[in-house]
Order: sequence, then C-alpha cells, then structure tokens
Amino acid sequence: MNKNFIRIISRLDIKNNNLIKGINLEGLRILGEPLNFANIYSKHGVDEICYVDNVATLYGTNNLSKFISNTAKNLNIPLSVGGGIRSVHDIEKILVSGADKVCINSAIIDNIDFLSKIVKLFGSSTITVIIEYIKYKNKYFISKSSGRDLIHIDPVTWSKKVEDAGAGEIILTSINNEGLMRGFDIEIIKRISSTVRIPVIAHGGAGSFHDILDVISKSNISGVSIASFFHYHYYTWFKNKKYNKIGNYSFLKKKFKKNNKNLIFELKKFLKKNSINVRHL
Repeated sequence: MNKNFIRIISRLDIKNNNLIKGINLEGLRILGEPLNFANIYSKHGVDEICYVDNVATLYGTNNLSKFISNTAKNLNIPLSVGGGIRSVHDIEKILVSGADKVCINSAIIDNIDFLSKIVKLFGSSTITVIIEYIKYKNKYFISKSSGRDLIHIDPVTWSKKVEDAGAGEIILTSINNEGLMRGFDIEIIKRISSTVRIPVIAHGGAGSFHDILDVISKSNISGVSIASFFHYHYYTWFKNKKYNKIGNYSFLKKKFKKNNKNLIFELKKFLKKNSINVRHL
C-alpha cells in the first residue's frame, strides 16, 4: 500500500456545457452545472478536480476553455483537463486557460511518440495518461474514445510503455465498473500499480467508503478518482432547479436522499480512522 498521502480526486465529465454521468461511459444523463459541483467539491476538501470532455475525441473538439478559466478563478487545488487533446496547441490552450495538468488517451494510442514530445515540452508532471480498459472474455484490452474502440493491447503492457515515454501519472479507468458503484477491479489495479513507478489513480467503481478503503488497502495507488458517488450525493444540495437537472431518476433519489453531510470530509475522516494517509481539510 502507498505510504504517501492518498489523493481524493473529483472527476467531472462534461458534454455540451453540462455535467453528465452514465454507466460504463454510456447512457449519459445530465446532472447540472459543472461549476457548482466543482466549487462545492473544492470547498469540502477534495484534493484535485479533473474535467473530461466526454465527447471531444468523438467529435474532434475540446470546448472546456470557459469552464477551465471560470473554475481556476476560485480554485486553490490542482485542476486537470482531458478530452480531445491531439496537438501541442490544444495543450497550450488548456494550460493558458488555468489548468495545471492535461489528461490524454486516444492521441497517444494513435501515436506514442506524441507523448514523448509533449513531455519534453511541458514536463512529465503536466502530463497524465488515462488508460481506459475493458475486461472481455477474461482478457483485458485498452480502449479509446470513452470506451467506443477496443484496442488489442494489454493495459499492464501499455502502462509500462507510457511510463517509459515519460508520463507523469496514470488514471486507470475500468469501463466495466465505471458508474456502477459496486467496487473497483482490484486485480488489474494492483498489477499496474505494482508494475510502474509513477503514480496510479484508480477510477471506476466507488460506491461506498469501504469500496475506496478496499482499493487503497489492496494496491499501491496514489489516489482515487470519484464521480457518481460524489455527484449523486451533492446534487441534492442545489435548491435552484435550474442547476439540478437530475430528472425523475427514482432509483437515485431513493439511494441518495437529501442530506447536508460533507461527504468528502466524512470520507477522509473514515480513511484516516483506518490508517490511510489523507490530506487534512
């Protein structure tokens, strides 16, 4: 288990100016205004914010500049941004807008030399590689375009290759587990976090404090990226219906009843009680 501070990261997927969430990166539903969620996560003690334009690669665009600049104004924690990044210009635009790091997936699958190039230009600490992977018929594959394309490369092999090309860290996304809130794919997370020396962030599966404790305790990860588990708790905070677009999803409203708990603080308190090093609020 990693003895350094474990980072708690909020991931916000965005499409057409809205915060969205789905299951297995599909079936996307609108949750509300991204800035409201980012602001409350920052105030409640999350360690980082990660914006991802969920359809940018599919449509060949990246439209997060205004979100980056508006978020960065009030943020005193790192902000990373991904989705549709395919050129040096894309990275420069995102960093100038106020982001601290960029997250890349599809572009380096198409051309691993691009990763080496941008690491030399911007430094490894600025470049995070997202590895989306799928388990199919007991075999693992990587994927791009938010799980739309299956690539016949083993994610452990790929993680080592992106490390050798200079990546600063890896966000490991289980497409099978993403959005289900039933726990993490600890087997592959453990293998990859033990294979590479750079930080590995686990994403896809957080549905309870115990899920998060389990993956931290059984692997060598440096952080956990959380979406649904945070989003469906905090959407109840917004009284103005303009910013609460969850709709009539009765199963969510039943599971996540309105309350005023600072979930991030409670999570960190729980982890610290269980001997996990977390950053203080």
